[in-house]
Parts: sequence; C-alpha cells; structure tokens
Amino acid sequence: MSKPNNEAWPRWVRDDNSVVSCTEKVKVMTENFDEIKQIAQDAFEDGLLMEVSEAQMREALHHLVDALVNPYQKNH
Repeated sequence: MSKPNNEAWPRWVRDDNSVVSCTEKVKVMTENFDEIKQIAQDAFEDGLLMEVSEAQMREALHHLVDALVNPYQKNH
C-alpha cells in the first residue's frame, strides 16, 4: 500500500459548531481518513481494472457512505 498523501481534511466541528481541537483526536481522524481514502482508491482502481463502469463504482462508493449508521445518535 502506498503512503497516503497529506490531504488537508476539514476542520472537525461538533454539532454545536465548536471546533474539535484536541491534537490526539484530530490526529486519529486524519489517520482514519487517510486510510479510508487509500482503501476506497484501491477498490475503485480494482473495479476499473475489472471493467466495472467508473460511474457505477462512484455510485457504489457514495452509497456505501450514505448507508453508514450512527450508533450514537441522540434521541431528541
């Protein structure tokens, strides 16, 4: 696996728009997103090499994100 680039991820904020500033939390989020990006890129390239439509690959990856479940959702 190639080393992830130093992508500038968004500044992480809470629901109340306060900034998550804990260095360790930001570091974990950066590492997680670097890994996710690389895994998604690898899956995307594999699909293209297997002659899956680029549009279908992108749609499937978007669907994957849209299907994520928040197990910590607060009841209002």
